[in-house]
Amino acid sequence: MVACVVGLAPATWMHATADARVRTTADAPAREVAVVFGAGLWRGRPSAYLAHRLDAAAELYRTGKVRVLLVTGDNSRVEYDEPDAMRTYLTGRGVPDGRIVSDYAGFDTWDSCVRAKRIFGVDSAVLVSQGFHIRRAIALCRAAGIDAYGVGVDAVHDSVWYYGGARELFASAKAGLDVVFRPDPHFLGPRERGVREALVAD
Repeated sequence: MVACVVGLAPATWMHATADARVRTTADAPAREVAVVFGAGLWRGRPSAYLAHRLDAAAELYRTGKVRVLLVTGDNSRVEYDEPDAMRTYLTGRGVPDGRIVSDYAGFDTWDSCVRAKRIFGVDSAVLVSQGFHIRRAIALCRAAGIDAYGVGVDAVHDSVWYYGGARELFASAKAGLDVVFRPDPHFLGPRERGVREALVAD
């Protein structure tokens, strides 16, 4: 029983922290920035799950809920570039290139949240991800100092969805450790002005 309580504590913390901050694209609060988390590529293009996230982010931009989209993902290899693929997808759906800012070192959710705050100067944001991931994103970004709400994108309940939901039980444990020990991201580097410049240009 003790092991079960300890094992479920991180997931319980995530739900307690984030449940009241999960929204849809229709009722998301207006914020200057939306943070869109990477979710894999297929032959250089966004996976179906990532495309759903990008479609929701484009809708937030079109309806005036956000002014700038910060796309954060993995570019650890020359041949694998999530942020640029996300940018191409968004511009193809009417989002101006100048309203998209890329974070090429968002290797996991904690890294993306910390970098959004410390590198890109994001203090408040709407986060965009799948429903099974959005609570962890909200909890971690709030722990990193961002006043975060989240849009949990609907998805077909296929094998990937069930895998993602099961994975969250284990990922919540890592999230708890990230919040306790607050490690620096894999790459930090100097502050970037991309978000601020996009907002000023707007």
